[in-house]
Order: sequence, then structure tokens, then C-alpha cells
Amino acid sequence: MRRFRSARRHPSQLSISDRSTQSTVRSAQSTTQSTVRSPQSPESATRSGKSTAPSGKSSRSPSYFHPSRGSLALWRADFTASLVVFLVAVPLCVGVAVASGVPAELGLVTGIVGGLLTGLLPGSSLQVSGPAAGLTVLVYEAVQEFGLGALGALVLVAGVLQLAMGALRLGGWFRAISVAVVQGMLAGIGLVLIASQLYTLADAKAPGSGPANLAGLPELVADTAGSGTALTALAIGASTIALLLLWPRLRKAAPRLPGPLARVVLPVTRVLPAPLVAVALATTVVAVLDLPVARVEVQGLLDVVRPPDGADFAQLTEAGVLAGAVGTVLAFTLIASAESLFSAAAVDRLHDGPRTDYDKELMAQGAGNTVCGLLGALPMTAVIVRSAANVHAGARTKASRVLHGVWLLVFAALFPAALGVVPIATLAGVLVHAGGKLIPVKEWRPLWREHRGEAVVLLVTAVAIVATNMFEGVLLGLLMAVAKSAWETSHVHLEVEGLEGAGAVRVRALGNATFLRLPKLLDQLEALPRDREVDLDLSGLRHLDHACAAALGNWEEQRRGPDIDRVIA
Repeated sequence: MRRFRSARRHPSQLSISDRSTQSTVRSAQSTTQSTVRSPQSPESATRSGKSTAPSGKSSRSPSYFHPSRGSLALWRADFTASLVVFLVAVPLCVGVAVASGVPAELGLVTGIVGGLLTGLLPGSSLQVSGPAAGLTVLVYEAVQEFGLGALGALVLVAGVLQLAMGALRLGGWFRAISVAVVQGMLAGIGLVLIASQLYTLADAKAPGSGPANLAGLPELVADTAGSGTALTALAIGASTIALLLLWPRLRKAAPRLPGPLARVVLPVTRVLPAPLVAVALATTVVAVLDLPVARVEVQGLLDVVRPPDGADFAQLTEAGVLAGAVGTVLAFTLIASAESLFSAAAVDRLHDGPRTDYDKELMAQGAGNTVCGLLGALPMTAVIVRSAANVHAGARTKASRVLHGVWLLVFAALFPAALGVVPIATLAGVLVHAGGKLIPVKEWRPLWREHRGEAVVLLVTAVAIVATNMFEGVLLGLLMAVAKSAWETSHVHLEVEGLEGAGAVRVRALGNATFLRLPKLLDQLEALPRDREVDLDLSGLRHLDHACAAALGNWEEQRRGPDIDRVIA
């Protein structure tokens, strides 16, 4: 009787399914290689008659790669783009800070560091860094649990970890994270952000956690309906959201308007970003009518900068706090890194300039977060909203994002009182709109139809974040994604021959035999006739783990009888 035998298959002995799989892999590899842009210079691409621009997008001028050619045009484009990004960044920086439970100026500090420091470092040329809505919930929970003074220490450690990961060249590994987990993470963040900002829309205080915010919504509706002040604030916030939704449609409809009106509306909708227009209009209405709504509290830029000291670090290392602090730091690090690198990949698809070096970009983000931590500011990420605005405004080099940091510094230093007239409800409207854009509503139906397992991972991740917290929700999503992949790849199939005759039953196992498929495999083997000789061939397996090998050995021992000979090849 032959025991387990490991046989190496010759390429000519591959089964049809093996050859089909290899053919599919080779086809996918060739397709991928054909779609990846060649690192050739624009001059060589021009000589070969090929464009390096993405499909459906116009190719940029070669002067993009050679600043010496037409440098004045480059600077003009970067200068204009920096102003657009600055106008987009101001309401977002202030809104994210207010929603995070910290002074509004700290959001501007993070934006300034993202422009002046991260903007100068190599990595991605055109994406813009600053405080992001994706970390709002996590920052709020950290401030409530550890205090504002400890926020800088948490961000500082997260920045150092990002620097270490970049130095170890781990940037590319973030692209291996399941897209469903990332979309679920963003959807969960969006839901929690919306739930918390609904309270701010009515000038009310949110209870805190995601479940508490959702449970308190009926009471919020009742309180708002009975308060004239709350209804006024809600009208301001709802009008902000309505304008943010209508602004892109107005931009598309502008060319079809009557001539004089089109000449006015078209440049306005193209140049002015929607968040700035919405906040400016709401602020003007509140100031002119002197409406009794809450406004942003201003302290001054230097007054809010507080570097962490030894007491802050000591507080985070206490026995009852250490586990939560470690979890918060890891969540800051992983989420900020993943969001920045996913944003970099998205921005690369918007332009035809140099591609992102993920390891250098990770180190740039780490350097920015390290400085933000030293200043006691919010953590930063590179976000697609400001980055896309930078590209669409015509930015050609990293000078645009550096200049945007300069404008933020000038604004925060010279005009801090301008923040004191901004109603909080309109900033809540901006964040509700931003949170809604994080929820992949349009992608859900095709994802459910074509990849139901991925849709389940997305949904579970989002619900877990709302029900628990950011770190635990993302961890659960990652575990589900790994389990789903393991289940889908561990497929084993039995080919049975000779059941109709009187001789031996020949069984050939194909695929990957792992413990996940062991119950089904044993059920099929137990269903074989017990009074017939069984020849089990395992040479068709690409993988046989220890659990399956032991189970098959036990099956062989149990089936052994005085009149029956089992052969396991």
C-alpha cells in the first residue's frame, strides 16, 4: 500500500484547468504591462508618435517636465492653482478642526505644515496634504479620552512610525489592502461624520460615540423643532449643503444659459470652489441679518500651538491608558498612510506628469505629521478633494501646493478675526457634504452584483466602524477580507471514476486542499462505496496543508479493513 507521495508535475502534465489558469494569468499580466505607462521621456514618446497622457485626457506640454522652457507660464499656472487650493482648504481646515473638538486654528496649522513642509518633499508632485475628514472621528475620540494636550504626542509618534515605514520601503504594501476594506472604512467614517455633524447643524452638542449619536437623533429632531435658534442654524447648514450639491450642476449648465448670463456664470463656477462660495454666502447672510447662531471661536495662531511635554507622554504610558493610546497611534498611522497613498494613486490618474514614489511620499507624510505633533496640531493626510482641485486648476509643479501653504500662513497670521464671523452650522454643512461623498452609493449596486463577497466586506467594515470605533472596525474588515480570500482560493475538487464498474474506484483531487474545505472533502470521501477498493491520487493538488494531510491519513486508517485495500498516491 502506497502512502502519501508528493509528485512534482512536469509542465506537459498540467491539467486543462491549470493551463487555463496560467493562460489567464499571462493574459492579465500582459494587459497590465500594456496599460502601465512607460517611463520614457516625453521627447522619446513624441518621436514614437505615442502620448503619455491617460486615455481620455489631453497630453500636457513637454514644458511640464522642463521648467526652463516657459517657466513664466509654469509659475503663472502654479500661482493660480495655489489660490484655488487655498480657497478650498480654508473651510475644510477650519471645519475639520471644529468637528474634531479642537480650536479652529489648529486645522490651519496642519494645512500650513502640509503645504510648506510636505509640499517641498519628494513623493507625489501634485497632491495636497492637510487635515482630513477621514480622521475627524478618530481625533475627536482621542481628544475626549486623552485630552487636547496629548493629541500632539499621539500625532508625533504616528509621524515617526510613518517615517520608519517609508525608510523600510513599506509604502507599496498599502496598495495590497482590499479595496472593499478601504471603501468600507471611508463609508463608516462618512456615516459617523454625518451623524455627529447633524447635531452641529442645529447648534447642538453631539452625545459622542457613533451609536449614541444615532440613538439621539429622534431627540435632536424634537428639540430642533421647538427652538427658533436651532431652526435658524439648521436653515443655514441645509442651505450650505444645497449649494454644494447644486454648484457642479450649475457649472455644467452654464454654457447653455443665455449669452450674457453664461459669460458671467461660467467663469465664476469654474474659478470659485463650491465650499468657499457656500461658506462666504452663509457668513454674509448671518452677518447682514445678525442671526443668533453659533460662530467659530478664535484664539490666535500662536495661542493654540502647544508642543507636547513629558507629562503628556507619561500620561499615555499609564497602565489603564496605554492600550488605548497604542490603538489610537496605530489607527492614526495606518489610516493616514492608506488614505494618503490611495489618494496619490488617484491623483496620478488625473495628470500625465511624474508618477508617485510611494515610499518617499510615505516619508513626506511622516515628516509632516512629526512636525504637526511637535506643534500640537491635527494629523495630516493627502486628500483627493484638495489634490483634485490642484490638478484641475492647472498646477504643473509642487510649487502650487507650497504656495497654498504660504497663503494659509498669511491668512492665519494677518486675518485670524475673519474666522470669528463664520457660522459653525455652515462648516457642519460642508462636512456633511464631505461625509456623504465618502459613502460609495453609486459603486454599491455593481459591486453587489459582480462581487458579492467584497460588498459584504464593505458593509461589515462600515457597520463595525459605526458600532465600535475606527481601529476595531478596520481590523474586522481586514480579517474578513483575508478570510474571504482564503475561502475563495482554497478550492478542492474530486474527480471520481469507476463507480459503475466492479474494479477499483479512482479518485483524483485537484486544487488547493486547506482546512477551510476539509469538511466538504471528507463528506465526499465518506460517500464512496465502502466495499470497493479506492485509489486516491493527490498529485493534482497544488497545495496540501497539514490539517488535510492528517485528515486524509485518518480517513485511510478508518477505511482499512481485512478485505479492502486503499491506495493513496
